[in-house]
Amino acid sequence: MKTKYKDLTIWITGVSSGIGAALAIAFAKRGARIILSGRNEEKLEAVKKRCKRANKHIIVPFDISDANQATAAYLSVKKQAGKIDWLINNAGVSQRSLIMETTEEVERRIMEIDYFAQTRLTRLVLPDMLAQGSGKIVMISSVAGLLGTQYRGAYGAAKAAIHMWANSLRAELHDQGIEVATVFPGFIQTNISINALTGDGSTQGTMDDATDKGLSASAFANQAVKALTKGEEYIIVAGSKEKLATRVNRISPPKLYKLIRESQVK
Repeated sequence: MKTKYKDLTIWITGVSSGIGAALAIAFAKRGARIILSGRNEEKLEAVKKRCKRANKHIIVPFDISDANQATAAYLSVKKQAGKIDWLINNAGVSQRSLIMETTEEVERRIMEIDYFAQTRLTRLVLPDMLAQGSGKIVMISSVAGLLGTQYRGAYGAAKAAIHMWANSLRAELHDQGIEVATVFPGFIQTNISINALTGDGSTQGTMDDATDKGLSASAFANQAVKALTKGEEYIIVAGSKEKLATRVNRISPPKLYKLIRESQVK
């Protein structure tokens, strides 16, 4: 059944830049009305201007890690848009620090943003989707949530947790008209490594070489939108090396981790 985007209202978090901005632009191009959320209203306005039919889209800025702000944002979206057809949980923060150099406070912060904030917002939206008998929840996980690598212990754990949570949600809602999809990006050319948290909670501030050589955000968005349009539920959007690693992991995890140990992953 063909997706009629002109009839859809899609709420996307983490839209200030990177893949969130690219997804907003790609879905707007296909005719959907976009709810753009993130912490920086000025950046959200800039992304909105890049969206086709900019005047039809809505900006709702908030800090997703703040439960009160999340509730207020949901109520604002519901009031302004009237409905939410798709929720794309994209907001998040990455990590670049060894486990033994990372404080528990930083690990909890990563888990709060990358896991609890996502599940919280989903639970706010789901009752309306269940009442209308339709909807799609999309979780942006990561290839790091499928493979454990150096410098991403808490990040990989949070992304794996959201992946498993989405699997359970899919099983629970399969007969109630709600679709659940998980997207696993590999290295994408965004500010993710610049904004990544180090062991003491400060940001790394530099671009990783692998990230800089990754897929463009627009290429990611085009592939992800195409897969979501087809109704795919488990979507890996990554370069050939990352895709190969996920296949090796399914066949022989010990072999993969031997390769990871020998590589210079950061």
